[in-house]
This record gives sequence, structure tokens and C-alpha cells, in this order.
Amino acid sequence: MDFFISKAYAAQQPQQSGGFEMLIMLAVFGLIFYFMIYRPQAKRVKEHKNLMSALAKNDEVLTQGGVVGKIVKVSDEKDFIVVAIAEGTEVTVQKAAVTAVLPKGTMKSL
Repeated sequence: MDFFISKAYAAQQPQQSGGFEMLIMLAVFGLIFYFMIYRPQAKRVKEHKNLMSALAKNDEVLTQGGVVGKIVKVSDEKDFIVVAIAEGTEVTVQKAAVTAVLPKGTMKSL
């Protein structure tokens, strides 16, 4: 009957793995987190800050709400811009709400 039952080796000590393997695995997870999550997000934030600082009068922009308009006035100290949506219609929005600067003539083609 020993054929179906494995023998117990109670006297044998289990192999103890060192903490070094755990440190290596933690470092690998840290590198994966850095390269797949942190770096791309930091790059996007840097690009958005550059976009906000480069906003100028007569730029055509798209806001987060989907509003397309032309910048009429840029306020440097308060981080707000005035966007003309249509003739005679102006909206004040935060610079951070600008998603993209559109090519010149985009509003006329819409």
C-alpha cells in the first residue's frame, strides 16, 4: 500500500529561502511601477504645463468641456483666459482646462 501514499519526511528541514530574493522581486516591481505608471504620467504633466505656459492671444483651443474657441485675453497672474466661442460670446476659463491648441483656421472649418 506504500505505492499510493507518499512517505512523510518529518525529520527533513524545509528549505529556507533568504530575504534577498524578496528584495530582488520588490526592486523589479518598483521598476515596473516606475516605467509603466510614473514616467508616462510625469511626461504628460510636463507637456500640459508647457502647453499652458505657451498659450497666447489668437490661439484656437479646445477645452476639457469640448468648447472650441479663440483666445482673446490671457491673464498671467490669475491663470485664467478669455475664450471667444462665437462673435460677441466670450467665456472665462482656467488655463488648466485647455486640452489642446488647435491649428489656425480650425474654427472656420467647423
